[in-house]
Amino acid sequence: MRTCERPEWFPRTIAAQQFEGAAITIGVGAQDDPTAAWAFSETYLAEDVTILRARERAAELGCATVSPGTGALLQVVAAALRARAVVEIGTGTGVAALWLLRGMAPDGVLTTIDPESEHQRAAKTAFAEEGVPVHRTRTIVRPPLDVLPRLTDGAYDLVLVSIDPQAYAEYVEAAVRLLRPGGVLVVVDALLGGRVADPDLRDETTALVRRLAHAVRDDARLTPAMVPVGEGTLLAVRR
Repeated sequence: MRTCERPEWFPRTIAAQQFEGAAITIGVGAQDDPTAAWAFSETYLAEDVTILRARERAAELGCATVSPGTGALLQVVAAALRARAVVEIGTGTGVAALWLLRGMAPDGVLTTIDPESEHQRAAKTAFAEEGVPVHRTRTIVRPPLDVLPRLTDGAYDLVLVSIDPQAYAEYVEAAVRLLRPGGVLVVVDALLGGRVADPDLRDETTALVRRLAHAVRDDARLTPAMVPVGEGTLLAVRR
């Protein structure tokens, strides 16, 4: 399970630089450097103290978080949908949830599922610091595959999948069932930091996520796109 891993670039190169007021400058020739473009997109929106504190808790727990660029994308998608009902598979310490809640409709409810009680406690701390009303979040401490079958079909505007690549295929199938027509599926770490794009890498996890990306692309129920933010973000609209 990828729940307790974090990319090597966090927190030094992104969150810490923002906190210290540092800026990444794109110089001459940067148009030919995809790494520079990626770095610029990741720092395009600065994260505030509430999110940075949630990141610090994630580092203490050894818990993965979405990148700042991925968080910004989640906020935009939630806002575009005017999302009122969202499911998050993998709460972590609440970093992605904070971005989602900021984009959702003011009366929107986030159902967030994580098997680790420590993660949920940390997320609740983040929600309290953000001033999120209690009725806007529903935190469930159980394995996601135990919970997802109990949620209502076609009732959700957005489903985010952010833990356990080994179970991505099962989570995505559940997400498609839960989404209303026009709802959006989001899968983070969908490129595994570039590993999925390298055909020479055939370890089990990389192969599983690569097959998932192909399956989503070929699913007649979905209109997909792969966005190179974070470690790769797969988006798909439910037809």
